[in-house]
Amino acid sequence: MADDAPSFLDRQRAARPWLDHLIRAGGRYQQQKGDYYAAGITYFTVLALVPLLMVAFAVGGFLLAGHPEWLTEIQYQVSQNIPGGLGETINDLIDSAINARTSVGVLGLLGAAYAGLGWIANVRDALTAMWETTREPRGMIMTKLRDFVALLGLGLALVVSFGLSALSNGPVATRVIEWLGAENVTGIGVLVRIVSFAVGLLATWAVFTWVIARLPREPVTLRSAARAALAAAIVFEIFRQVGAIYLAVVSRGPAGVAFGPIIGLLVFSYLTARLLLFVTAWAATAHENLANAHVPPPDSAVIRPRVEVRRTPSVREALALAGAGALAAIGLAGLWKRRGD
Repeated sequence: MADDAPSFLDRQRAARPWLDHLIRAGGRYQQQKGDYYAAGITYFTVLALVPLLMVAFAVGGFLLAGHPEWLTEIQYQVSQNIPGGLGETINDLIDSAINARTSVGVLGLLGAAYAGLGWIANVRDALTAMWETTREPRGMIMTKLRDFVALLGLGLALVVSFGLSALSNGPVATRVIEWLGAENVTGIGVLVRIVSFAVGLLATWAVFTWVIARLPREPVTLRSAARAALAAAIVFEIFRQVGAIYLAVVSRGPAGVAFGPIIGLLVFSYLTARLLLFVTAWAATAHENLANAHVPPPDSAVIRPRVEVRRTPSVREALALAGAGALAAIGLAGLWKRRGD
């Protein structure tokens, strides 16, 4: 009977619902191969970086072509700071990039569309797997169109989020303080930082809520997604602060400038993807969602009749058995006759 007693972990889970919920979320994350999905998301994130840089260079080329004085100033600074033939080579590359801005922009947009569709498809499949929702089969064209609309929606949400964060930081906040005449107020700097952090956290929370609740291929509950998104937003803000410190540290040396940003991008993307999938698993394993979870039907029973086939003896075996029986009968008859005498 001692084996039927609950273990220490079972007792702790029964006494602490938050621990039980956390363990359920970890089990769902591992069961649905969250690390593999996170690796796929990271791959497509880095893959999309090159075409996005091409688009950025194309936009810069159009801006410089429209403002020749900017181009002249940039080339002058390059010539002054990079003497010799290297400066002339860089200026020639700048001219070539500006002349090829249209083709670079088109190729960048096509590459960004391809990488972006792969990225959003991987994200949506991963979120759907964490929720364990049933998925209605759709055609490839309809699936890609839905992924494209979801990608546009996510891009718009990110633009709004980063816009709010930018408005609450830097020169905009400083100008607001100067307009209010509060630059000499004690503690105004601390207050601005707190407000900036709160606004950034609110914007990040809204983005995570939309991602967790609306990007899965089947609709899910918004309430659980909002709670999970709040935890994700707090951890993400911590990630962002640590990332800023990391970039400031690695940028001090030439090796860090060359390899530090790409390594930081890989680590940041992977940790963010794991965070997103884990909080989604946490939302999916809430009690209200487990009660409404889809239970797959059991496998159909297969009835197989058991047929035993008995092998009949061959002619040689039959003759051998008959001979053995005849010998046994003769032996018994002789034994009986001796007893009678």
